[in-house]
Amino acid sequence: MNNQELADFLLPKIDKDLTYYETKYPKRPLPETAIVTRYAPSPTGHLHMGAIFACFIEQKMAHQTGGVFFLRIEDTDKKREVENGITNIIQDLNEFNLVIDEGVENETTEKGVYGPYVQSQRQEIYQTFAKYLVANDLAYPCFCSAEDLARDHEIQISSKERQGYYGKWARCRNIPIETAVQRIKNGEKFVLRLKSPGKYERKIRFKDLIKGEIEFPENDIDIVLIKSDGLPLYHLAHLVDDYLMRTTHVIRGEEWLSSVPLHLQLFQVFGFKPPKYAHIPGLSKEEDGNKRKLSKRRDPEAAISYYHQKGIPPEAVLLYLATIANSNFEDWYEKELKEKGCARLENFQLDFKKIGVSAVLFDLAKLTNIVKNYIGRLSAEEVYQKALTYAEKYNSAFAKLLSQDADYSLKVLGIERGGVKPRKDISCFSEVQASIWYMFDELFYAQPLDYQFQTIKEQEEINRLVNTYLEKYFNIDDDKNTWFEKIKQLAAEFGYAREVKEYKANPSNYKGHVGDVSMVLRVITTTQSTTPDLFELLKLLGKTKLQERFAWWQKKLSQHRVSQ
Repeated sequence: MNNQELADFLLPKIDKDLTYYETKYPKRPLPETAIVTRYAPSPTGHLHMGAIFACFIEQKMAHQTGGVFFLRIEDTDKKREVENGITNIIQDLNEFNLVIDEGVENETTEKGVYGPYVQSQRQEIYQTFAKYLVANDLAYPCFCSAEDLARDHEIQISSKERQGYYGKWARCRNIPIETAVQRIKNGEKFVLRLKSPGKYERKIRFKDLIKGEIEFPENDIDIVLIKSDGLPLYHLAHLVDDYLMRTTHVIRGEEWLSSVPLHLQLFQVFGFKPPKYAHIPGLSKEEDGNKRKLSKRRDPEAAISYYHQKGIPPEAVLLYLATIANSNFEDWYEKELKEKGCARLENFQLDFKKIGVSAVLFDLAKLTNIVKNYIGRLSAEEVYQKALTYAEKYNSAFAKLLSQDADYSLKVLGIERGGVKPRKDISCFSEVQASIWYMFDELFYAQPLDYQFQTIKEQEEINRLVNTYLEKYFNIDDDKNTWFEKIKQLAAEFGYAREVKEYKANPSNYKGHVGDVSMVLRVITTTQSTTPDLFELLKLLGKTKLQERFAWWQKKLSQHRVSQ
């Protein structure tokens, strides 16, 4: 019996050849410079930030070259699969606007002509490729049990030998064909292994698009290609899929870097041109002065759920990922804002050469700052809609407040928005209520007595200042300049400097300055010492509400004294 006969015996139902599939999945009609890449997760749960980082780079590189970004589900390891795993992946990608061009759309449907895009549905294709290897004496049946392999593994460790199924440890590699066939007829289970042509003593050199020129020993491990259940292991499946789906660039995490010699060898034994490889550095975190890998188990910010629950806009996260992906992004972004008034991420050209080689620091503080700037540039309508959407899911009571008078809510969120220096006090939509609660009576009057008065704290002085402002100076129709001129007049009337610089020049001549007077009005109105523009707050609340809140403060103060 020859190798072709062995292949027919092992896989009798496989009647197609490689040419059939190469014809069925022809070269894509794309420009030579177009990048075709994929995200290929296992359906084992929600994505993590490292996966989003990789997907961002994959999609960006494909789209900026007029290529294709597709989603393939690698589900041949059924033990790790979770319910709705595919749905979770799709939802996470869509949340971050990482929309696929083709591939799996949900648990039951997909788009594109290079499918199926779910590996468990491609068993016949993998077996066709495996049969080719057997027929060409590049694969063989292996009967080693788990116990056999575990025993050899222990011996390799104790004798400090290189681990794996190779050389003298590849005990089934040279079993005569007739013997193998008889053992199979006897009912023995087997897997198909690669008959590696590699020599560990030789070196393989390749160019990684991110890490540059790299050298590894050749692969000489006879890896498992097809398991006893007929399904492939990752290495064969990835080779077949990337070849037939016409992937031009394999962009993936650097943990796969050591697998490149094996993967290149697999392309070699089939006579296929390999794709280009680009290995993305992992995300790290600084802790106690040291860097460590960002952990799904230890670091909340590694989980996608963290961003959903806090209401961190995915668009801002992508801006941050662009910042850590390419060192020139921030300069480009600021230049676009300055020259054009807006900066669209899709117009930025990501460059493999500018992606860092070593682990990238995931700086939550910097991300927060980017989010503040992003939200600060949104219109009141955009902030309102995003805040309402978030609140409807996580804070129904606040959602009701926002929606019961949408026009008022829009005006509140529009304070200091749209100007040259927009407000940047919101770093996530879970903070919106905390930043504007005092503008809603339902929330304001539910708060305990906690007025943050600063320089002026005496009750009688506060009473006189507020009463005089309400009786003599408040006018809802004033513009900002007129309003501030009146605050200066109020200050001067009570012995405070009209200008801060006047007070600093001669502090003994004044009780304080105009800013101290403004602070009294701010705290009486909001209880807070730090708020957005006071003029806009007072104008929006109006005289009646200011009077009511002044009376509330007096009442609370009186009650506090009685209780003492």
